[in-house]
Amino acid sequence: MVKKANSNYENLLSAIKAGEIGNFYIFHGEERYLLDHNIKQIRSLICPEGLDSFNYKRFEGNTLSLSELENAVNTFPAFAERTLIEIHDFDIFDTNAKEQICEIVSDLPPYVCLLFIYTTLTFKPDGRQKIHKEIIKYAEVVEFLIQENEKLVKWIRRHFFDAGKNIDIRNAEYLSFITGGLMSNLKSEIEKVAAYCKSDTVNKSDIDALVAPVLDAVTFKLTDAIASGNGKTSMHILAELLQMREAPHKIIYSISLKLRQLLAARVCIEGNLSRNHLMEIGGIRHDFQARTLWGVAQRSSLGKCKKLVSLCSKMALELNNTSEPDARIIELVTQLATI
Repeated sequence: MVKKANSNYENLLSAIKAGEIGNFYIFHGEERYLLDHNIKQIRSLICPEGLDSFNYKRFEGNTLSLSELENAVNTFPAFAERTLIEIHDFDIFDTNAKEQICEIVSDLPPYVCLLFIYTTLTFKPDGRQKIHKEIIKYAEVVEFLIQENEKLVKWIRRHFFDAGKNIDIRNAEYLSFITGGLMSNLKSEIEKVAAYCKSDTVNKSDIDALVAPVLDAVTFKLTDAIASGNGKTSMHILAELLQMREAPHKIIYSISLKLRQLLAARVCIEGNLSRNHLMEIGGIRHDFQARTLWGVAQRSSLGKCKKLVSLCSKMALELNNTSEPDARIIELVTQLATI
């Protein structure tokens, strides 16, 4: 699978390890656990005396005053080498003070570490704006991504070990999959499963007993049932999906994505391509997903896979013009399971 380059993240880890934190960072991304962890690391390095010190300033974006920011930037640290300034959820590209922001970030004193942190707002760069060019020029923009599967599995196993439990690679990978792979979700689930498990080794049954799967994990099971022509199981899994109260369009999108991955698996089989190729073109993170799709695709014809994708796409369009989306989804799954 193609890995998304994130050199600024690696540079940040090196800087923290060396104790040489830069002047200006923007932190964003869906992996909140890593984002929070690295903020704590920076805080401990720059403000070892604690966050109630004179050298730590925090501002919320919705109440940010540029005069306060300028004062914080221009105030020398007291009995320390540096000042840490955090700005949380400030839409830097949608402000009437773009010029002033540009002036501030382009001439930061060496004693300042300025962090723009996005956890509620989405960081949306706009290359057409001058401030975007200033940001790219002066800031290290660090995106905290879901970790690569191999690293995540090691992290899961280490945390279970710290809790006094063992878990094999396959079950660690399964836990990562059904939780969506975010460490912030995984940490609490690991704690629950470790406390629940009566033996020294965590099994799949322990995970299934406690962990509620995310949408993608449920639709992955649904795809298997649909392609196998198992209508009863398909409807049972669909009931799980509807109980999750996800938006109908989101459910249709997830089902459609899994069916397209199934079609991709069949195309790979037809072309004598490998499962690794399937993982790359299908955006599949977990090997067991690829194995399962491969097995289902081997039992399905190319024509059937195309029909499944086509019907799902048609229903996605029709969903825009219905007042009963749940009923339409039930109709769709019923039709898919009979192809």
